This record gives sequence, structure tokens and C-alpha cells, in this order.
Amino acid sequence: MIENLETLVTLSKAGTMMEASTTLRISQSAVSKRIAALERYYDRELIERHGRRVVLTHHGTRLVERVTPLLSELRSVFLEDNALRKGKIILGVSEAILASWGSTLFSKVNDSMPGVEFEFHAQRSPVVLDRLRSGEYMVGICTGSPDAESDLVSEVLRQEPMVIIPSGLASLKYRTGDPLDVITIESRSGAWGSIEENMQRLNLRRVASLESFFAVAQMALAGFGHGLVPVGVAKTLGVPEKQRVLLSEAGLTRPVRFVARKSMFSQTLVRTFYREVSDLASKVRD
Repeated sequence: MIENLETLVTLSKAGTMMEASTTLRISQSAVSKRIAALERYYDRELIERHGRRVVLTHHGTRLVERVTPLLSELRSVFLEDNALRKGKIILGVSEAILASWGSTLFSKVNDSMPGVEFEFHAQRSPVVLDRLRSGEYMVGICTGSPDAESDLVSEVLRQEPMVIIPSGLASLKYRTGDPLDVITIESRSGAWGSIEENMQRLNLRRVASLESFFAVAQMALAGFGHGLVPVGVAKTLGVPEKQRVLLSEAGLTRPVRFVARKSMFSQTLVRTFYREVSDLASKVRD
């Protein structure tokens, strides 16, 4: 029954059987069978099909609203009772962080906490936050405004500078405040909300957007326009320091945050992990 309810909740977010099956790592027929089993049990239609899209009926919506907090608590209990007891930390990390300076940082954390097992999941920041709330992850390292999630504990680990990668690495004569068209991250990302205001202040105009900072950087390197990315992305791709336009002195950075549910953050193992990550993140060189 729990698997069936989790499937309905996932389907309500995904919107299609295909996306739900991908998220759950089961077949589309298995998704359909689980939903059908719920409908038989409750003797109610829970979903309606509109082409490939699936929407919840009134009864489906009410059921999802009621069971979502319960499923989150069940997952949280599982993590606290099993993962913590075994000395394991399950964490979601922003893809751009894990693919740049994050992997080196976590290697050092691993060395300083040899008895702890780490399970990493690379996701976009909004997904990390969703899975923290649902009880799937214990800890998140992601980006975005530190005040955006009042239901979670959120501590800023560092302010990562943003840089401009000149289109095709051609010479760019840029002075802070000059109008400049750039390619950067799209609006649904965690980082966008924390950089948008300062971009406007600096007259940086987003003329194109992509879902990945690494994709932005690669397009800039290929000559499709100037790319606005975190410095860690530029360094990882080998962009020479002299050809990056550093914007931290102008106040354009993205906050990197340590996020957890309040009950999880109070656990000794998680607080120890937070102290180690916070200490090492403050020493990351830009």
C-alpha cells in the first residue's frame, strides 16, 4: 500500500506515466497497476488522462494532500532509525557543485570522518529541497536564497563568486556596470533567485538560459555568447584565470547552503558533518 501511495504522489508531481516511471525506476505498466490498485481500494477514480498528461481528480488531490506528510515522516523515521544507526549520511548535492569543487571537498570530509558512509545524489537544487522535505535525503548542499525555506534549517557555507566567460574566450573589455548580454542559468534553478537582482544592478541581461551551468560554460567557450557561471565551473573546464571576469567584488555571488530538516539537523552525526563541511568550504580557493 505504501508503494502505491508513493507512486500516486510521484505521479502528481511528474504529470506523466513516463516521468513517474523514470523517477521511481519502474516500468510504466507498474505505475499504472499501482494506481489501479489504489483506485480499487478506495473505490474512487484518482487520476484523469489528458493525452499523455495525467491530472489528479478531486479525490486524488485530497488523498495526496493527506498522505504526503505521513510518507515524509515515515521516510524520515527510516533514515533516523537505520541510516544514522549505521553511521550513514544520505545527501543530495547540486550538480554544478559536485561536478566542480564539491567532490574534492567531500573527499576531505570523508578523510576526516573515516567511520561514516556517504551516499551522494547529484540533482538540481530544487529537486534536492523536494527530496529533503519528502524524507528521501538527510542533508542537502545546494544553492539559492538562504531565507527561502522556512521549514528547513539552512546555513550558508560560502558565497561562490560568479564569473563571465567571454564568448569564444575572445578579449572582452568589460567594466563593472556596463550593459552586457549573457547566457546563464534558467529561472527554475536554485541559483537564479539569488543572482537575478544583482545581475539587474550590474546591467547584465540574460538573453538565453540553460538548465546547467556547465552547458552555459561550454556554449560560451564555443562562441555562442558570454556565459555567466560560478567560478568553480569555469575552473573545472580549464578557463584561464586571466580570461575570466570575476564579479565577486561587485557583489555577484551565489550562496552555497547546507540544508536539512530540523529534526535531522539536531542529530549528532549530522551536526558533526555540518561542522566539517562548513570549515572546509570556508577554505575553498576561488
